[in-house]
Formats: sequence, structure tokens, C-alpha cells
Amino acid sequence: MDIELRGIAAAHGWPAPGCRCASCGRLRAAGVRHAPVAALVDGVPLEDLPRTEVPGGREVRGPDGGLVLVAAGPGARPEPTPGTGYTAVLLDLAGSPEHLGYLRRTGAVTPATQVFAVHVDHRLPSEAELERRMAFWGRPRHGPFRTLLLGGSRSGKSAEAELRLAACPDVLYVATGPVRDDDPAWAERVAAHRRRRPAWWRTVETADPAAVLESERGAVLVDGIGTWLAAAMDESGAWDDPSRVLPRVDGLVAAWRGTAARAVAVSDEVGLSVVPATASGRAFRDMLGLVNQRLAAESEEAALVVAGRVAELA
Repeated sequence: MDIELRGIAAAHGWPAPGCRCASCGRLRAAGVRHAPVAALVDGVPLEDLPRTEVPGGREVRGPDGGLVLVAAGPGARPEPTPGTGYTAVLLDLAGSPEHLGYLRRTGAVTPATQVFAVHVDHRLPSEAELERRMAFWGRPRHGPFRTLLLGGSRSGKSAEAELRLAACPDVLYVATGPVRDDDPAWAERVAAHRRRRPAWWRTVETADPAAVLESERGAVLVDGIGTWLAAAMDESGAWDDPSRVLPRVDGLVAAWRGTAARAVAVSDEVGLSVVPATASGRAFRDMLGLVNQRLAAESEEAALVVAGRVAELA
């Protein structure tokens, strides 16, 4: 099946008329405009083909008999017909990338399915950002492939990690932080992370992410390395002698290097902050900096997240 997109934008186009947002402003400055969704399927306009309505969209039958699942509009999540595998899907990936993961999970989207983003609008900052996201949403679900994401507090690094794996059919979320039911603010922060993740993601709370990396083959998100290191230094009695935690660090790096998973790890970038006032703070900063360097050296990708924006590290 040959699909030619003549337009990919939401109903009012991108940029939207009269909109003053930065996304629309960038496109206007570049002299670019994307028309509302329009496509040819084997040379026939999408709207002229036989269709069946489904919740959130429609199924369209191509001239060759192949089926295309099309989202009805921004925010729509078309429900697949049970047992159906689609030749192509046209989805609102700007707003609901996790729906692609759901369709893969149900078998509606297979490795042979063509995947297109439609109803695109200023929910995305730029065309380049759409291309960047499509690149990692199209990757195989299995590894080995390692990504290290660094960032300061509230930088958006965890959200970026979740975004990179949103289109996977199954993800194991590895929470390395302790459960702190006595801290309402921390509990709400954890709950917010859970609400942001797809409901079908699995979660494991462990202080031994190396064991998970050694055993898993699918998508794994480790959040985060800093909390793991703090616990490892506690258990090793390493606050006065940081060298005591090095065997644990060596084990994590070896598991990261040897994993068969498609793994994303989140860690704190500590080199840009003020010098800690205490010896233990300086010991933690120095050790986490070393861990970050060693994990980055064993990663296919590393990136720094600042104010929600991502800078890829060569």
C-alpha cells in the first residue's frame, strides 16, 4: 500500500490562523504552513474510500484490500477491531503517542504496519521535534540500545524518558527511590509520575537495577541513578570512604554494558550546581559524576534536558 500525505495538520492548519504561540510563530517565520490532514491511498483520496466508523476514528479499506486506521482528530484514540492487524495507521502522535504503544500491545500495529503522525499542531514546538520523536517511536522494542538522560531537578528529564518509550507495547519502569509514605509531597510527586505513564506499564521498586538490566530484553526505564547511588552509598558505608561503593558501581556499569534491553536511564546532572557545603555532599557529587561518565560511555545515546528542552550529547 502506498500512502501519500498531502496534509498532516489539525483542522485549522499549522500554524493556526491568528495564533501567537511560539510553535506557530516559528513556522510563520520560516514561511512554512502545513495543510489539514489529506492523503492518497494508492492514488485514491482517503475520503473517497470505503470506511467503517470505530470509536475515536475510522477504518478505511484501500484499493488493494488493506486496512488503514485513522484517528478522528486531535486527542482521538481510535479503537481497533479485535483481531485486526492494520496495513497503516494515521494517529495523533503529537497528543497521544502512548496510543501507538497500546495498538502495538494489542497486535493491531505490527512491525510491517506503516505509522504516520496526523492532526499535528502547536502541541509540538517544531517540525524538527516531530521528526526527533518519530525516530525513537519507530525503533524496535528490544535492544540492546541504551540511552542516558541527564538533567537537574525539575528539568523534565523523567518526562523525556517516558516520552522516548511511550510507543513501546510493554515497558518495565524501575523505580530506585525508597517508598516514603510519611512525606505527602513526595507521595504526590510519585503519584504524578504514575498518572503520566500508560496504565499497562509494569513497575518494580528495587535497589538493584543491575539485576533487572541483566534479565530483561524489552523496554526498561530506570529512574533514577542518583537515588540508587545514595542507597548504595548507605549500604556500603561509603559516605566517609567513597571507594567502598565502587564495586556496586562496577556492577551497574557492567549490567548496563551487557544488557539486551532497550534501556533508558535517568540521572541527575550535578556538575553545574554549587559546590556542596559538606564532605558527604561532595563525595556524592563526585561519585555520581563518575557514574554518569561511565554510563554515558556505554550508551548509544546521551542527552541533557534543560527547562524541558533536549540537547543531544555527541
